[in-house]
Amino acid sequence: MSPLRPLLLALALVAVPGVRGACPEPADLKNDDGTRTCAKLYDKSDPYYENCCGGAVLSVEPGADLPYLPSDWSNTISSIVVAQRCQLTVWSTRGKSGETRKFSAGTYPRLEEYRRGIFGDWSNSISALYCRYRPP
Repeated sequence: MSPLRPLLLALALVAVPGVRGACPEPADLKNDDGTRTCAKLYDKSDPYYENCCGGAVLSVEPGADLPYLPSDWSNTISSIVVAQRCQLTVWSTRGKSGETRKFSAGTYPRLEEYRRGIFGDWSNSISALYCRYRPP
C-alpha cells in the first residue's frame, strides 16, 4: 500500500459535504439568556467548510412565522443550523410563495449544495420562513 493512500483518504473525509466546520451543533442553539432558539441563519458561507456560518446571524425563535423577512435578510442567507426537534420551512418568494423546502434538525453550512429547481440553489434565495418546534 502506498504511503500516500492514508493521507489521501483522510483529506477526502475532510472534504465530505455535511462537515460542520465553524457552525454550531444543533443541540447547542440557545439564546444568551438560555432560552431555546429554533434556528440560526448566517449571511456568509465559504468553499471551505471551516469558514461557513460566518457574518451576521439571525436567530429564529420556535414558532416564528416570517412571510416577509427583514429587507437586509431577504435573499442573503447562505448557511443554516436548525435545532433539535425543529423544522425550518423556507420559500423563495416573499409572502410564502414560490419554491419551498423543509430543513430538518441539522447543519447546512453551504446552501449552494441544495438544489432549488433546475438551475438554482438555496444560497441567497430565501425570502420567507416558518420554524416549527415539536415538543418532546
